[in-house]
Amino acid sequence: MSAPKPLILTMGEPAGIGGELTIKAWKARKDYSLHPFFALDNMARLQAIDPDIPLIEITEPSQAVDVFDRALPVLNINLPEIPKLGTLNPKNGAAILESIERAVHFCMTGAAAGIVTNPIHKAALYDIGFNHPGHTEFVADLCGQVTGKTETPIMMLAADELRVVPLTVHIPIKDVPRAITQELIINRVQIVQESLRQDYKIASPRIAVCGLNPHAGENGKIGLEDQEVIQPALRVLKAEEIDVRGPYPADTMFHEEARAHYDVAVGMYHDQALIPLKTLNFHGGVNITLGLSVVRTSPDHGTALDIAGQGIARADSLMNAIKVAAKIAKNRTT
Repeated sequence: MSAPKPLILTMGEPAGIGGELTIKAWKARKDYSLHPFFALDNMARLQAIDPDIPLIEITEPSQAVDVFDRALPVLNINLPEIPKLGTLNPKNGAAILESIERAVHFCMTGAAAGIVTNPIHKAALYDIGFNHPGHTEFVADLCGQVTGKTETPIMMLAADELRVVPLTVHIPIKDVPRAITQELIINRVQIVQESLRQDYKIASPRIAVCGLNPHAGENGKIGLEDQEVIQPALRVLKAEEIDVRGPYPADTMFHEEARAHYDVAVGMYHDQALIPLKTLNFHGGVNITLGLSVVRTSPDHGTALDIAGQGIARADSLMNAIKVAAKIAKNRTT
């Protein structure tokens, strides 16, 4: 039987809490039965965070599994300057991107099972010419450079209690109605359905769709988008034998009884989807990118520069991201 392929934890923003979380996850590896992983990170900065952490430098992913039980495996990324925790330094921006690029390369070549990305801070990257809307789009572009196809990444947030997909993400609320089209709904729901089949082994995913307006428009009395855009899109999807339901009033979709009747909820905009999940499980939610050639998850929080170096950052979300990435990687190979 061949050895399992390791997961990769990227460096993320080196001035943030990513290194602290990586170390905490490794220390909790046995208690949480975590899949073997290695850090694409800087040895010196990890040692500075925790002088007592045992580190072993590796040169290729296959070495990680053998040493994982006794030390945190690190494939070293050079940093121009040792970071000052809590303070962004654009000089380290290229190293942040290198960590992500190499992680995608290792997964695309089959050397690693998946990627768990520690949070980045885009402001530190824009100064060095980073021109992607965000972390996810950068990973998708790297995958597309290998496959030769346009990859359509979709953000799904998941916890034990709920899975949610926001149809639109980081745009102003005033732009949401114009951004929602039948084509967008159809495309995104098709990808969500296929991803749940592949990554979660749900044979017939039940997909509930939120309405845009209060009471899902109340038959056109409170806006026409639900009748004129969302409902026609759902009819097309139902004709494809996709189990899609709605549009439902968002204020009645997320209580315990309602959640028992679907596998994932699709919200029309960021907060409509994310507020319920973060209310139910603020610390344990995981960000999962659907629609990519590689397995990619991440913790559902940012760099937390304000608490970096204080030792108080919680690793719950990162450890859940590791567990979910391992599950998805296994499902994709069985």
